[in-house]
Amino acid sequence: MYPFLRLAKELVSNRARPELSLGDTHVSHVRVWPLDIDPFMELNNGRILTVMDLGRFGTLQRMSVPRLLKDNGWYGTVAGSVVRYRRRVTVFQKLEIRTRILGWDARFIYFEQALWRKGECCAHAVVRIAVTGGKGIVPTSVIAEAFGFPQESPPLPDWVADWAAAETARPWPPEF
Repeated sequence: MYPFLRLAKELVSNRARPELSLGDTHVSHVRVWPLDIDPFMELNNGRILTVMDLGRFGTLQRMSVPRLLKDNGWYGTVAGSVVRYRRRVTVFQKLEIRTRILGWDARFIYFEQALWRKGECCAHAVVRIAVTGGKGIVPTSVIAEAFGFPQESPPLPDWVADWAAAETARPWPPEF
């Protein structure tokens, strides 16, 4: 089940925090609960992505994005992710989620996220988000204007641009 109570806590706890600018890092915290673990007694890999959702919601809230999305009838949706898992995370451990917007291309906004525990990175991801409206994906040039971002994205790191290019070349639907 989606952690709606955690999401509410994230949103309430960010109300009084200062607004973020493009490129700033949002930091939030979560604790691993028994419902988050898998049969190996560690944080489930799918739940890691859900925990990262909370960090993106907090980031966007501190940039006043939800209001702009609602005003325009837009919705954000995950359009792809690449994750590197490096350290085992177990029940009751406290994690720090660091989230920032890296930039965008013509269709997607790229978020970088990492889960940290006691100064050590446990997982790192790039998640690309598509903003959709009544007619499909909204071009990021329109989104940038609405959000007051520069029309030109900050340069994406080469490895992110390479991943985006590889996703473009990937066949859809899968060939099997």
